[in-house]
Amino acid sequence: MKTKITNIGSIVTWSPEEDKLLTLPNVEIIVQDSTIVQISKTVGDAEEEIDADGALITPGFVDSHTHPIFSGNRANEFGMRVSGKSYEEIADRGGGIISSINGVRNASEDQLFEECLERVNFFLVHGTTTIEAKSGYGLTVEDELKSLRVIKRLNELSPLDIIPTFMGAHDFPPEFKNDHQGYVRVISDEMIPAVAEENLAEFCDVFCENGYFNLEDSEKILETGKKYGLTPRLHADEFADSGAASLSAEVGAVSADHLMAVSNEGIQKMAENGVIATLLPGTTLFLGKTKYAPGRKMIDSGCDVALATDFNPGSCTIQSIPHIISLANLYCGLSIEEAFKGATWNGAKAIKREEQLGAIAEGYQADMLFWELGSIEEIPYWMGSDRILNVMKAGKLLE
Repeated sequence: MKTKITNIGSIVTWSPEEDKLLTLPNVEIIVQDSTIVQISKTVGDAEEEIDADGALITPGFVDSHTHPIFSGNRANEFGMRVSGKSYEEIADRGGGIISSINGVRNASEDQLFEECLERVNFFLVHGTTTIEAKSGYGLTVEDELKSLRVIKRLNELSPLDIIPTFMGAHDFPPEFKNDHQGYVRVISDEMIPAVAEENLAEFCDVFCENGYFNLEDSEKILETGKKYGLTPRLHADEFADSGAASLSAEVGAVSADHLMAVSNEGIQKMAENGVIATLLPGTTLFLGKTKYAPGRKMIDSGCDVALATDFNPGSCTIQSIPHIISLANLYCGLSIEEAFKGATWNGAKAIKREEQLGAIAEGYQADMLFWELGSIEEIPYWMGSDRILNVMKAGKLLE
């Protein structure tokens, strides 16, 4: 079916063809089924017509780093943390990632699915139309597969596009506390082959950090993933410069994420090898820290920078990309144009979807936001009060 969108105030989008931000006033759009097929001053007839009522239209946001597959919440830990308890003290009381591991392990697949469905659909409220979603709170073969099966089911039922990432290398589970190499073998020899056999993930992610997975273990896991068709990506240099950004370049990762402590050498290697630098400023804010990723330095060094929420139960519960754009503008040195690109087209690049998502252009999927705004400068300006009138996902307006 053809749908015509008229009375558009203007369209603002990154243009993949012209490699710049475009503002298109006084145009109309034809959508056929789920795809944009025409953008011009006037278009032909269609079976359905949508009056945009002068709205600003942008692409839907692409959130390329989330951890939405968990059970329950950790609000009690937030209270403990703001009352002065350290992460170690909280972990000693059964909190931290152990709490989320127990939640996933104790939930059935159906329970986890029902709980996560409402959670992921809330991304749409803030204009996110595509997310990348990681496993990583099960940390057994059975529970990692359960988490990825839930992602697959969510993708079938939710209007969101949900891109699956296997992240068995999120942490060492309690039963392998004193046998890290044993767990690396489980990931490489058991988990990755099982994930590939069921075709449950596109990417393999590793938390490469001091105290977690070291460079050697991370490389082994990511190279094993590549053999099974999983594209590498990393949690890199969040707390200290561990060399993870450089490793991301060496293994051909599509993205390295966090990067608050990245070195100049790591930035340069990422730029030279086309690794997307994905910034997660919501995590820095949520944890009450002050060291944000050096986004300005990365862009000036030639890196493509994406923005994402890092939505998870322990260190960032923000699901709003407009909020993340505000933080990137204020604390990471990004201009509004750079942050907008990072949350749309560069986000799509970070999940290898830049030829179909993240832009308003002919041939792209019709994922669009209708804003009660005059310009994209207002997206970060109205902090915490999104001015979204309507969300179109794959050519359909969401109620």
